[in-house]
Amino acid sequence: MIRIEVAPERGLIDTNMLILLDELNVTELPAEIVIRAVTMAELAAGPHFATDPDERAKRIERLQNAEALFDPLPFDTRAARRYGHIVAATIAAGRNPKPRRVDLMIAAIASVNQLPLYTVNPDDFKDLDSLVPVFPVTHPDARPR
Repeated sequence: MIRIEVAPERGLIDTNMLILLDELNVTELPAEIVIRAVTMAELAAGPHFATDPDERAKRIERLQNAEALFDPLPFDTRAARRYGHIVAATIAAGRNPKPRRVDLMIAAIASVNQLPLYTVNPDDFKDLDSLVPVFPVTHPDARPR
């Protein structure tokens, strides 16, 4: 039997996806894109890391556009509890959760909101299939030109 995976109508995207959104193949994305407050925090920090004024302006504009377009999901008490389960699953899989803290928070928010997680970096969420469905999206640099 051939199983065809159909993308859900609604899905949470990680920060890399939001940054690359204009370059992604829309057929790989959910009809309704959801982001979380942790993404907004990462976007707010982004301009402070840019040393080039043009890059800083681009990052500020990206943040402002995201603020205007999305109502992010919070990292609330339920997500904090699920984060503990996700850290435990990561440790059980023999992986170090510390360098992946933000990614694991993303997974926790997706999990408690029963949303699939869309990412161009599926390895960041490896071994979490039982807690959150992960939909890999092709990175623009990986597509043939």
